[in-house]
Amino acid sequence: MVRYAATHIEPAKSARARGSYLRVSYKNTRETAQAINGWKLTRALVYLENVKNHAEAVPMRRYAGGTGRASQGKQFGVSRARWPVKSAEFLLSLLKNAEANADTKGLDTSNLIVKHIQVNQAPKQRRRTYRAHGRINPYMSNPSHIELILTEGQEVVQKSEEVANRESMKHLTSRQRGQRSRKAITQG
Repeated sequence: MVRYAATHIEPAKSARARGSYLRVSYKNTRETAQAINGWKLTRALVYLENVKNHAEAVPMRRYAGGTGRASQGKQFGVSRARWPVKSAEFLLSLLKNAEANADTKGLDTSNLIVKHIQVNQAPKQRRRTYRAHGRINPYMSNPSHIELILTEGQEVVQKSEEVANRESMKHLTSRQRGQRSRKAITQG
C-alpha cells in the first residue's frame, strides 16, 4: 500500500486515487488542484469540463509570473487566470477514478467532497535542444505526482434552541448570566 500525505482521514468513509510521474506541468496542475480543493465532486467535475472548454478559468495565485489577466478570474477574486487544459484532463481522470473507487466501496457518490488534493514535483526529464553557433541548451519537462482523497460530506444538523442558548451563556460572566435569568423569569 502506498502512503498518502493525509493520514488523519478515515479510510472507511473515503476513496483515494493517485498518479505518479505524470507528464503534465507541475505549476499549472498545482494551481488547478488548489482551485477545486474542498469542493463537492459534482461541482469539481463540471468546473474542470468548463476549464477544458474555456468557459471558466483557473486562478493563478502562487505560480503566476508572466500570467496575463482574464476577466473569468473575478469569481475567485484574482485578475490573473488561465485555462490549463492538460492539467484539467489529468485531474478529471483522477477524480473519475476516485469516484469509481468510492462507488466500489459503497459510498454515496452524490455527497462526495474533495477533502485532500496534493500535487508534488516528480523528477525532471532531460532532453536537449540545439541552438545557433553549435550550442546546446537543456529542454526539460516538469512532471507531477498527484494524490487526492474524496470523503462523504457530513450531514448538517441544526442546533436546538436549548443548546444554542447554553452555548451563548458560556461566554458570559456570572453577573450577565444572572441578569439574563432574571429577565427570562420576569418575561415568562
